[in-house]
Amino acid sequence: MSLHPSLAAVRRPVRATLERLEPGEKVIVACSGGADSLALASAAVFEGHKLGLHIIGATVDHGLQDGSRAQAAKVIGQLAEMGVDETVTATVEVEAAGEGPEAAARQARYAVLDQLAERLGASVILLGHTRDDQAETVLLGLTRGSGARSLSGMRAGFDRYRRPLLDTTRIDTETACQVEGLDIWQDPHNRDFAYTRARIRHRVLPTLEEDLGPGVAAALARTAEQLREDADFIDDIAEAMHRELGGSLPVETLAGYPSAVRTRVLRIAALEAGSPPAELTREHVKAVDELITGWRGQRWIDLPGHLRAKRTNGAIAFESGPFTPSA
Repeated sequence: MSLHPSLAAVRRPVRATLERLEPGEKVIVACSGGADSLALASAAVFEGHKLGLHIIGATVDHGLQDGSRAQAAKVIGQLAEMGVDETVTATVEVEAAGEGPEAAARQARYAVLDQLAERLGASVILLGHTRDDQAETVLLGLTRGSGARSLSGMRAGFDRYRRPLLDTTRIDTETACQVEGLDIWQDPHNRDFAYTRARIRHRVLPTLEEDLGPGVAAALARTAEQLREDADFIDDIAEAMHRELGGSLPVETLAGYPSAVRTRVLRIAALEAGSPPAELTREHVKAVDELITGWRGQRWIDLPGHLRAKRTNGAIAFESGPFTPSA
């Protein structure tokens, strides 16, 4: 009996990801109970156990909805029934600030997953983002006038995180769950049009597919992949140049760099100086770049995270605060 095509579409990339690990390694699967993460967890158990891996099912309760604790308990039960070797649940407090509740929840989730990986000795954390999520991310970037890094979408892997389903459709994850008889949780936030991503998912993308023809989501995902290759190349150049500068940022040297490289070097330096990554925007970096390309005697540029940039003695310097109003 042949494997259902949707099950194959989920299991194949999961197997390709897990095959790179050694037997006995621990893998955390982040699971909310939605179709994408349930399908991912089931595939991780099926493929991971054949490879001798220790699969840990983890769910994070953000406490943002009524009944979130009960939902987390339900997910833990589902993971246990799948046959994961270990289950764990974590509760986080989400402080919505800066970029809003979605960004705050994401930061809190990654922070607790990192802590769990350290505590449990897991080498890899699997995330269930699909090609549809990728398309939504690219479209969000386009509406915000973002640069190549943002338009390149989500990476298939970074640090200990892996996204094996980035080339898999949401229809396949939903169908895979139906084939396996898994009870899918429908997150109310995904239907709350107060959230931009929900409007893109249920209004914008379907309209584009209807008016322009099928394949829009796939095309957006391909665009992300192409841009990511270019952005990664420029990032590598910028990181190498930043290392060569050895911590100094001479204006004369930086002025000779292409803009795409120079702004990346300035961003790297600012982040090393202590600015929160989530709050350092392109506009902030461009303002710092003006100290090189549009110098008019500015005293400093204020940045998030009690940080400021100054041009002094022919170089760009970052200072950490807090600062007094007159300083």
